[in-house]
Amino acid sequence: MLLWKPSPERIDQANLTRFIQAVHASRGVPVKDYPSLYRWSIEDPEEFWTAVWEFTGIIHSRKWDQVLLRGETMAQTQWFPGARLNFAENLLRRRDERPALVFWNELGRQNMLSWAELYCEVARLSKALRARGIQRGDRVAGFLPNVPAAVIAMLAATSIGAIWSSCSPDFGVKGVLDRFKQIQPKVLFTADGGLYAGKRTDPLQTVAKIVPQIAAIEQVVVVPYLESTPGITLPEKATLYSDFVRNVSESEIEFEQLPFSHPLYILYSSGTSGAPKCIVHGAGGTLIQHLKELVLHTDLKSESRIFYHTTCGWIMWNWLVSSLATGATVVLYDGSPFHPREDILFDLAQQEQLTVFGTSARYLALAQKKGLKPRKTHSLPSLRTILSTGSPLAPVSFDYVYQEVKPEVCLSSISGGTDLISCFATGNPIGPVYRGELQVRGLGMKVEVYDPVGKLLRGQVGELVCTEPFPSMPVCFWNDPDGEKYHQAYFSYYPGVWRHGDWVELTEHDGLIIHGRSDSTLNPGGVRIGTAEIYRQVEELEEVLESMAVGQHWENDIRIVLFVKLRDNLQLTKDLKNRIQQHIRQNTTAHHVPKKILQVPDIPRTMSGKISETAVQRMLDGKPVENREALANPEVLEFFKNLPQLDD
Repeated sequence: MLLWKPSPERIDQANLTRFIQAVHASRGVPVKDYPSLYRWSIEDPEEFWTAVWEFTGIIHSRKWDQVLLRGETMAQTQWFPGARLNFAENLLRRRDERPALVFWNELGRQNMLSWAELYCEVARLSKALRARGIQRGDRVAGFLPNVPAAVIAMLAATSIGAIWSSCSPDFGVKGVLDRFKQIQPKVLFTADGGLYAGKRTDPLQTVAKIVPQIAAIEQVVVVPYLESTPGITLPEKATLYSDFVRNVSESEIEFEQLPFSHPLYILYSSGTSGAPKCIVHGAGGTLIQHLKELVLHTDLKSESRIFYHTTCGWIMWNWLVSSLATGATVVLYDGSPFHPREDILFDLAQQEQLTVFGTSARYLALAQKKGLKPRKTHSLPSLRTILSTGSPLAPVSFDYVYQEVKPEVCLSSISGGTDLISCFATGNPIGPVYRGELQVRGLGMKVEVYDPVGKLLRGQVGELVCTEPFPSMPVCFWNDPDGEKYHQAYFSYYPGVWRHGDWVELTEHDGLIIHGRSDSTLNPGGVRIGTAEIYRQVEELEEVLESMAVGQHWENDIRIVLFVKLRDNLQLTKDLKNRIQQHIRQNTTAHHVPKKILQVPDIPRTMSGKISETAVQRMLDGKPVENREALANPEVLEFFKNLPQLDD
């Protein structure tokens, strides 16, 4: 069902339209719309990515020798060999008095940094890091809330050529050690405290326990956040930020000129089935991929104001911060999205005159359940785009956005992940939005759907694969010298082809529908079912806040067990069970109907907010969940242990 299409004026003014015109004029390529542009982008990747580089104005000190150097395998592909650039230099291309960063927390707007102020802060910190001996290839880590200091520290580190890695301060000691102990950072940035749902947290307690266990840490830098001059007892090797940059004079930043593939970030897999994988992403690949998505797919311009609700432990933070390379204003928020007022993020959107509002599918679902109606309560004239990711956006959430938030927005449900630090499916500001569908496959991303033996599918559900290399593929995994972990993660199932692990379908509109993770698909009666197909139906019921489905081995088959989290003070009655089953049966098939439905106090989720079916599946199978620290609410798992309701 068509929900929205852009006006002729909006199409005419879009960056994507200008890009199509530029490609046609400069290269004589007969592209006229998104479908023809997409075909060209995957048929001639060298010319396409060169055009993106030129259109987005990537700053570089040396041009490439060639665009694409193919190796024996997809993973061995080299992009833009010979080029030299610096990631931070591209993000700090402005130095005027317009706002670069605006920061909010649960108490409202806290501060603003102009482009000139941001540059000066990065310059001071970069010089201070150099004075402590930090150089290219060293690791610098952040255990920080989503505050401006995190952006400044990342830019200062990457200006030198150091590698930045961060996780959010809601991780416990083991969760931090599982990540940072593998990469051995020399400097660790943290804060004097945190704030979530009105409660103060103390990351310094965690830092005091991890520093003695990471031999490489030479310096801990404590950023004042809750107190301007915190009267705190500093942990071992720690100094206040003000002391760290004391006696450092303002100067021009010395941007190290580095190869396109020079390591920029180390990100982490969720780690729910073992130690997190340390995924290394390159500076050039991250930059050009993010600029493609921000400029072309999100229509970001220098006058735009973009927000994404994220922590420093989710890739959407890295993606959001790259918006600085477009000259746009980046709005940061730290804290609960529903505290102290349930509509605080819409207060932010109104006051900051956001043009792009980014969030998770879970947030939009809960906003609807909470009865938020910003279309009536807030004025959002500047808002042009709403982005959603983290999990499949249910069709009912599409309805909610257009009925209760704003009917004149481009609602782009996007999907990719930590593995590629970007998206396989993304937005199209000059194309229509259909209910329940991700708009398009990303430019330059040859995304296909395969059956189990590698046969192409269309209009059927199968594995999401990418059959050609793209610039933001990981450079490597940390501590994986022979590349075996890297190969096993993506290329072992379909030799030479990237298997992403999503269970998807290409639609007649050339969009995508995501049916869940392929490793959590259910097989009752031999029929493969994506969990998201069930969630879409269950969560349409007013009583249900969230749900999770897993498969239980039963009588030589698999039966579906559905867990539901209900609204406060509601109980799962026989009548509600029947209505859930009936609603699923009417809108899907009899195979989708759960045999057992149980009420739970909460649904286990990873730190980035994704449902962890794997952890619950292991509990039901009597297997240990080895890395509970990867979950935001690990205590909930105890509920799923030895459930007597599943014995019959």
